[in-house]
Amino acid sequence: MKAIGYHRSLPITDPESLIDIELPDPVPGAHDLLVEVHAVSVNPVDTKVRMRMAPENGQPKVLGWDASGVVRAVGPDVTLFKPGDKVWYAGSLVRPGTNSELHVVDERIVGPMPATLDFAQAAALPLTTITAWELLFDRLQVPEGREASGQALLVIGAAGGVGSILVQLARQLTGLTVIGTASRPETAQWVTELGAHHVIDHTKPLSQELKRIGLEGVEYVASLNQTDHHFDEIVASLKPQGRLGLIDDPEMIDFRKLKTKAASLHWEFMFTRSMFGTADMVRQHELLDRVAHLIDEGVLRTTLNERFGSINAANLRRAHELIETNRARGKIVLEGF
Repeated sequence: MKAIGYHRSLPITDPESLIDIELPDPVPGAHDLLVEVHAVSVNPVDTKVRMRMAPENGQPKVLGWDASGVVRAVGPDVTLFKPGDKVWYAGSLVRPGTNSELHVVDERIVGPMPATLDFAQAAALPLTTITAWELLFDRLQVPEGREASGQALLVIGAAGGVGSILVQLARQLTGLTVIGTASRPETAQWVTELGAHHVIDHTKPLSQELKRIGLEGVEYVASLNQTDHHFDEIVASLKPQGRLGLIDDPEMIDFRKLKTKAASLHWEFMFTRSMFGTADMVRQHELLDRVAHLIDEGVLRTTLNERFGSINAANLRRAHELIETNRARGKIVLEGF
C-alpha cells in the first residue's frame, strides 16, 4: 500500500522530512477495523511527533491521526461495525498513523461518519472534537444545558482546530457566555461565525480585554496554545474557584499562582484512553456517534478550512509547514491517493 512516512526527524523544509513509501497491507487484530482511508487532516501533534519521535527498528514512521474512510474488513471480536460502513476517527498515538491507503484501528475509538458530510469534511473533525468535548465536559466539568448559567468561558486560540469546535460545543450545548480570542480580522470573523458571543485580542492583556467587553473575569478558561505566554493574564482573568483547562505543552510555569484563587488545573490529552486501554475507551466511540447526529441535525458544522489536494508527501509537507506557523484557521485536509 502507499503511505507517507519518515526515517529521521528533520525540519519540514527538508525534502526527506516526509517521503512517499510502500508498505505491506496491515492486518486487523481482534477488536480492529481495517479501513480504506479516503481523507486525513493535519494537526499540531503531527508536527510535534515528527520532530520528537525517531522511527524504531529501522522502519519508517507513519504519521496521521484524523481519518475518514470505509471499513474493508473487521477483526473477529468486532461488534460495532461491518465492512462497507463509512467511519471517522482519530487513531492512537502508539500505533501506525493514518497517512496510508489502509489503516487498522480499534473499533472502540471509531464513530459512524456523519451522513451529511463528505470524507474531507468529516476528516477535519475527530481529533479536535474529542479533545474539545473531553476538555469541556470531562475535565472542566461544564454541565450540558442551554439555559443561561451566568458563567463564562474564555477560549484562548479559538480560531485553531480545537478552538473551532470548542466554541461551537460551548455555544450550542451549554449556557455559558463564550469568549474567543483571535488576533487578525479574518480569524476574529471565523470565531464569530462559529458562535462566540465575544471575540477579544490575545495580543493584548486578556484581563483588560475582558473588562473592555464588560466582564471582570470568567469561571472557565480553555488555553489551547501559548499557555506559558498568557499564564499571568489567565490567573488575573479567572474568578475565584475558577477552572483552567489546557492542551498544549507549556514551558515551566509557576502554577502556585493559582493557589490564592483556589483555582483548579485540568490537562486534556485525547490519546490517553487509547494509549492506556482504559475501561471507558468506548466513550470516544459514543461521543463521535453523538457528534455525528449533531452535525446531521445542523447543530454543529465542519471546521474544514483548506483542502490541500491528494494524500502525498509533498502536500503533507506543505500542511505541516502551515501548521508550524501557528497561523492556521480551522483544519487542513487531504483526500485520496
